Amino acid sequence: LHMGFSCRLVRTEFDAADIRNAIASSLAAAALAQASPTWTLANHDVEREVTRYGGGTRGLDRARAMALVMLALPGAVFIYNGEELGLPNVDLPDAVLQDPVWERSGRTERGRDGCRVPMPWHGTAPPFGFSTNSDTWLPMPTDWAPLTVAAQTEDPTSTLALFRTALSLRRNMFRFTALDFRWLPSDDDVLVFLSGGVLCILNAGPDAIPLPRHEIFVSSSPLVEGELPPDAAVWLRGS
Repeated sequence: LHMGFSCRLVRTEFDAADIRNAIASSLAAAALAQASPTWTLANHDVEREVTRYGGGTRGLDRARAMALVMLALPGAVFIYNGEELGLPNVDLPDAVLQDPVWERSGRTERGRDGCRVPMPWHGTAPPFGFSTNSDTWLPMPTDWAPLTVAAQTEDPTSTLALFRTALSLRRNMFRFTALDFRWLPSDDDVLVFLSGGVLCILNAGPDAIPLPRHEIFVSSSPLVEGELPPDAAVWLRGS
């Protein structure tokens, strides 16, 4: 019971104030129960975050940034399968929908199948190593070849590479103690917090922002002349 699944970040817009409120309320609730905070950005009941955050390149940039925010927080983190690949929701034809919501609503609510399409592992065409049968229970998009685990493993800039780097740093660089977390002053469109000895900065505003002269561990997007671009997050050495 002390590991209750918190969906506050799932319900949060890509907005600095909303994200800050979600984190603060989750930390406060955990402290009241003397429990570990829990964090997630996705599950099998909601649109994938790439789509929720606007889709396309911008949605992916924001999803990658939010992954760094989540993975910098103290407590337990839950990653929904395919999140580490940056998968978007899939717009499926009516004829293939499986979610009971579709039929029970008189085919007025499309349900949750868009986030439940099988995970692509390797290859250049469906089913991308998920099955030996190309007729998977939900059809896989034919343009997912660049998103497979195998393809992203070969790309050091991929979302999978970002997750692997961040998870390794979380394991080896963070010095977590109970709710070791502190907000630092920032502009309205920016979040800055110190967690486990690591400084996390999220730029949710429209302009690039300068960074403090600390060692950079990882950033969700390439820096632009040393500045953090919009829709991006970075981890730096806290001291």
